[in-house]
Amino acid sequence: MSTATNGDAKYGSRPTAILHRTPWRPPVASSAEGIYITLEDGTKLIDAVGGAAVTCIGNGHPKVKQAIKDQVEKISYVYNMQLSNEPAEELAHYLVASSNGAFGAVGFVSGGSEAMEGVIKTARQYFYETGQHQRTNFIARKLSFHGNTVGTLSLAYHPARRAPYASLLDERSYHHVSPAYAARFKGAGESEDAYVERLRKELEDKFLELGPNTVIGFVAETVVGATTGVVAAPKGYFKAMKSVCEKYGALFILDEVMSGMGRMGTLHAWESYGDGASPDLQAVAKGLGGGYVSIGAVLMSQRVADGVRDNAGFWKHGHTYQAHPIACAGALAVQKVIVEENLLENIRTQGAHLGELLRTRLTGPNARAAQYVFDIRGGGGWWAVEWEFSVPGTFALDVQSRALENGLVIMGFTGGSNVEGTKGNHNMLSPAYNVTRKEVETIVDLFVKSIEEVLVASGL
Repeated sequence: MSTATNGDAKYGSRPTAILHRTPWRPPVASSAEGIYITLEDGTKLIDAVGGAAVTCIGNGHPKVKQAIKDQVEKISYVYNMQLSNEPAEELAHYLVASSNGAFGAVGFVSGGSEAMEGVIKTARQYFYETGQHQRTNFIARKLSFHGNTVGTLSLAYHPARRAPYASLLDERSYHHVSPAYAARFKGAGESEDAYVERLRKELEDKFLELGPNTVIGFVAETVVGATTGVVAAPKGYFKAMKSVCEKYGALFILDEVMSGMGRMGTLHAWESYGDGASPDLQAVAKGLGGGYVSIGAVLMSQRVADGVRDNAGFWKHGHTYQAHPIACAGALAVQKVIVEENLLENIRTQGAHLGELLRTRLTGPNARAAQYVFDIRGGGGWWAVEWEFSVPGTFALDVQSRALENGLVIMGFTGGSNVEGTKGNHNMLSPAYNVTRKEVETIVDLFVKSIEEVLVASGL
């Protein structure tokens, strides 16, 4: 099908010197305000996915713009091995204070992959400094994604992203257990409690196989992101996984790069979708800076912070732009806006409405798409529709393309419904936390219109 994303006819054919991440030349955005984006040719779009679940308060918020401008006037850069800076110190205190005792220290980086790389190194440093040098193994999950560095690709298990680099990946220190994906992998007739216990036992068996005192930690996305599409674990799962880590002295580690900082309607996703099980280490990024700045953070429990401080005395991990003053000022302003405007309550309310509309419009008695919907799931400002195997293999990508033609930015993914990464289609929505009820309804109208047009074009 000819679409806006795989052809240049609608958006012009001006040459680009960028080696893009897509096989087509993406349209060029020229301005944005709130959830609305204007392209260079004047076309207006609604961003229903926040880029990649990033723009949590939309574009152009005056308080954030002013905070960034003010910081540029004060100081734009210092190197954090020489000098700290005021916004970095204030943002770190904010993140610790808002964690209800879960975290005792923070380290800043420039994005999600760096945050997870920092998590890997911090976890190892903790055991190195405390004299447990034999701990060299990480256990993560299949159908996971933790970043695009060689280290984080080794940690994760995303078949398509790993494939070109398989020969470079570390299989000695990184090991994998089953995903917590009940809709696809819970056994027929198996209760949810039994499913959780099966996964708990699998993790413990992996500890025993590797040698319990060789395991650094278990790593998981609190709510799985792009790989499988907003998949939350069954109730009790994270509590069970944490119990295995505690039994053998390993770290319980959560990746909330995509699901955290309010995306699920609570500041940390584990507060609402993780049994309240606080981690020893946690990565955050996207919702931290809201797209205004490039920033991520490693959040450390008091146990980990003390283990490092009481021995080495400092964090043996860093980058040139770590704790960048402008990035920290922008992120702090984003977090203050979320609190001042009560946006977590708003996204819980609007997210519930979004989910209700999706179910009504896509699975109701008169819904054209009903027989092709496998699952609609989500919470807060993050929702996904997973499609039955009966749809064409590129169905979700075709829906994404058609939606763009209809003025709506969403995300489509394939390969998330089996561990081999060869089956499955899902689309994802993640609007800004300050989205309005009317905007939610417009988003669903355009989304459903796009789905139905692709169904017709596919002969379904």
